[in-house]
Amino acid sequence: MKKNRFSKNWLNKQNRDLYFRKSKFYGYRSRSAFKLIEMNNKFKFLRKNSSLIDLGSSPGGWSQVSSKIINKGKILAVDIIPMEKIDNVIFLNGDFRDKKIQNKIKDFFRNKVDVVLSDMAVNTSGNKSMDSFRTGELCMQSMNLAKEILSDEGIFLSKIFMGSIFHEINEMAKKYFKNVIKFKPLSSKKESKEIYIYCKGILKI
Repeated sequence: MKKNRFSKNWLNKQNRDLYFRKSKFYGYRSRSAFKLIEMNNKFKFLRKNSSLIDLGSSPGGWSQVSSKIINKGKILAVDIIPMEKIDNVIFLNGDFRDKKIQNKIKDFFRNKVDVVLSDMAVNTSGNKSMDSFRTGELCMQSMNLAKEILSDEGIFLSKIFMGSIFHEINEMAKKYFKNVIKFKPLSSKKESKEIYIYCKGILKI
């Protein structure tokens, strides 16, 4: 009974969410699609011939948005959770931290890529500090991969949470990239501590 009441409350809250309703109306698989749309409108990094990796892609909202713009490039979505097919998107089922998966990513593109996206977050445990830290670790791991495979003027865009590891992520980004910008989309929930880190241009160390 308690679980049913919780589920009903969750559904009611979602139905009051403008971006949740918009995602259903426009056929996007997640409300986060509008975060990417907003950030691309601001930074204009998605182009029709871009090569792009969507890390932690499932259920596919960001891949859907990317595929509507990139029609002459290549899009590779990667996740340990299966994802239903999206036109113009190749899906790789696996953990991006696995060296075998990383080799498959490199083999797929064969050249440096233009954009690496990550909207990943760990499953919530109830401990917000720990969840923020672990999500931050995912960001840093994806940033390390991005540094290795991005073109000289490539883009890395990732979700992070304000918390104990935020400063470390910011400093790491400034060591790797020429330009680092923190941005909170309007479509991000006001009560959420999530922001996004937009990085452009690999620094030669």
